[in-house]
Formats: sequence, C-alpha cells, structure tokens
Amino acid sequence: MKRTLILLVALGALAGCGRSAAPGEVAIAVTEDGFVPPIVIVPKGQPYTLAVTRKVEATCATELVFDQSGEKHELPLNETVRIAMPAADAETLSYGCGMGMLKGKVVVR
Repeated sequence: MKRTLILLVALGALAGCGRSAAPGEVAIAVTEDGFVPPIVIVPKGQPYTLAVTRKVEATCATELVFDQSGEKHELPLNETVRIAMPAADAETLSYGCGMGMLKGKVVVR
C-alpha cells in the first residue's frame, strides 16, 4: 500500500500535477518528517529535475548530499532548489542530509 502511494505521488509529479511546475520535475519537500516523499520513481532514459523545498527551520536537512558522488546542494528555507539530473539507465540514487540522519532515494526504472 505504501509503495503504491509513493508511486502515485511520483507519477503525479512527473505528469506536472500537484506541486510540480513542469513535466519531468519531481517535487520533494523537507518537512518535520524528513524528505517527503522519501522515495521517488522516475523513468529511465529521460532527464528529470528534482525540485526540493525545505519547509521547516528545525531540521538537519539544510543541504541535500548524494551518497555516491558526495555532491551537495544547499536547501534555503522556503526556496525551491532545482537539481537537473541527466537521463540514466536503471539505478537507485540515495541522498540524505549533511549529517546522514534523514534519507531519500530516487529510483530510475
């Protein structure tokens, strides 16, 4: 059930629904619950953009750090940070806050 909900949220974001501003853009919020949704699914072979908005001040997720590359992106409060991602084959990209306490994943399939 939870997986189905995450998939529906991700597909809605890719379709330009909900909080997304453009096709291929996936909205992720930083809330008191961490990265929401914690897992997003994107189609392989297509570039996409992560649109990350930190909505709470009291969080360690003031930056997003990709586990594999160490690439960091600052997350200012109430500002959407867009991270352009290239087209990729099937893979899972893990990311988290700078302290490694809050986690999220992008699943490309």
